[in-house]
Amino acid sequence: MYNVSVSPHVREQSTTKAIMRDVVIALLPVLAFGVYHFGLDALIVIAISVVTCVLSELIFELIAKKPITVFDYSAVVTGLILAINLPSTVSWWIPVIGGVFAIIAVKMLFGGLGQNFMNPALAARCFLLISFASRMNDFSIDGVSSATPLAMMKAGETPDLLTLFLGFHGGCIGEVSALAILISGIYLIVKKVISVRIPLTYILSTLVFVVIINLVLGNELTVNYVAGQLLSGGLLVGAFFMATDYVTSPITAKGQIIYGILLGLMTALFRMLGSSAEGVSFAIIIGNLLVPLIEKITIPKPFGCEKIAKGDKSNG
Repeated sequence: MYNVSVSPHVREQSTTKAIMRDVVIALLPVLAFGVYHFGLDALIVIAISVVTCVLSELIFELIAKKPITVFDYSAVVTGLILAINLPSTVSWWIPVIGGVFAIIAVKMLFGGLGQNFMNPALAARCFLLISFASRMNDFSIDGVSSATPLAMMKAGETPDLLTLFLGFHGGCIGEVSALAILISGIYLIVKKVISVRIPLTYILSTLVFVVIINLVLGNELTVNYVAGQLLSGGLLVGAFFMATDYVTSPITAKGQIIYGILLGLMTALFRMLGSSAEGVSFAIIIGNLLVPLIEKITIPKPFGCEKIAKGDKSNG
């Protein structure tokens, strides 16, 4: 008797729960530094975001009489990624609205994990940026408002690279410390949760396009400026944690390279020519929408098949 089932027929030993657990573990250095740097406010934002995402998914599944999936940690990961993309000073209802939007509007209404067409946490962040711009751009530290390093560079200032690398400056909870993000990214690569292909292509292409655009515009270009573009903003955290999302990134090797280059181009354009200093979130969700097209043009040819010329009926 033959057992007929849909693909994949060769299955990996890892499970969704195990992968999501590794992502949570990888996020710990980023979260820990965010709480250390921004204090109790950051911890509260993280907790509210995670609890909102988990409860939103659970309540939706109970109402819709769907299988309960909150124990696979995917809602926890969504909550954490949303939290690290928020300022520590936002009101408590901001992560609540963001968490509900991410889980209900972007994830569950499209069928749940594996069916969403864009990264839920980033979609929520972009929704919040558009809806509550002033609150989402308030990067106060100890009650004192300060510009982010990207905003400083856009204004012509040069931030200290060591400060950028360590993370002692204003910004979102999880994007400030390049050191913590690199530790987290290395963990994901070592555990083979992600491939280095998308992060590396994305980061390098962003820097290349930043250089090209500045040269075209005739702007003064220095090594410190290029390094500042790498170490500040959401580029590193976006490259390791958001651009590599399994559901919303290409599965083909060529597609991942094209995807990374496309993200780098859009990020550089948004940063150099846009009104905002940052562009990672919008670049990634636009890239998510283009993934089906990227996969269509990069799908490998089946082994042993050849294209039949139009009008050739010799093969039946």
